[in-house]
Amino acid sequence: MTGFGSENFAPLIQGAGLTLFLCAVSGFVASVIGLMLAIARTSRVRIARGISAVYINFIRGQPVLIILYFMYFVIPLAFPQATFSRGITAIVGLSTYGAAYIAEIFRGSIEAIPKGQGEASDALGMQYFVKFRYVILPQAMKISVPPWIGFLISLVKASSLVSVIGYVELTRAGRIVSTINQEPLTTFLIVATFYFLISYPISLVGQWYERRLA
Repeated sequence: MTGFGSENFAPLIQGAGLTLFLCAVSGFVASVIGLMLAIARTSRVRIARGISAVYINFIRGQPVLIILYFMYFVIPLAFPQATFSRGITAIVGLSTYGAAYIAEIFRGSIEAIPKGQGEASDALGMQYFVKFRYVILPQAMKISVPPWIGFLISLVKASSLVSVIGYVELTRAGRIVSTINQEPLTTFLIVATFYFLISYPISLVGQWYERRLA
C-alpha cells in the first residue's frame, strides 16, 4: 500500500494493450460474420434468412455477461474438448455478440439502397454476388459507416466485461492496481483516460472515412 507510483503504469499499459488487441480482433471477426449474416438475411434463400434471423434475434436478446459465462463455464462442462483459454473465450464471446448487432447495421444499410439499383443490375444480367460486390455494397457502406463505428466504440466499452472470466484487460488491471496501491480514484481516472485514447481514434477514422466517401 504505497500509493500510486510510476511502477503502477506498467500493468495498466499492458492491460490497455490487451484491450486494444481484444477489440481489434473481435471487431474484425464480428464485422466479417455480421456482413455474411446480413447477406443471408437479405438473400432470396428462405433457409438462409431463417437461420440468420434466429441467430441475430437470439444473440441480441442476451447480455454480454451471459454469453461470456456460457462460453467459459457451460460449454466446457458439456464438451470438455471445447475448453479454451480466457483470451480465446473473450474473443469468441465478443465476436458472437458483436456479429448480431453489426449484421443488423449492414442489413439496414443494404435495404436502404433503392430497389431500382438491384433491378437495373438484374436487367444488365449481373449475377447476385457480382451485383452485391459492385453495386449494392459500395452504396451500403456509405450508410453503414457511422452506426458501425459507433458500435465498435461500444464494443471497446463492452470489453471491460471479460474481466469476469479472469482475462486481465484494462479494467481488471485497474482493479488489481487499485487493490495494491489503495488509490482507486487516481487509478481509474487513468483507466478512463486509456479507454478514451482507444475509443477516440476510432471515431476519427470513421469521420475520415465518411469524408473520403463523400
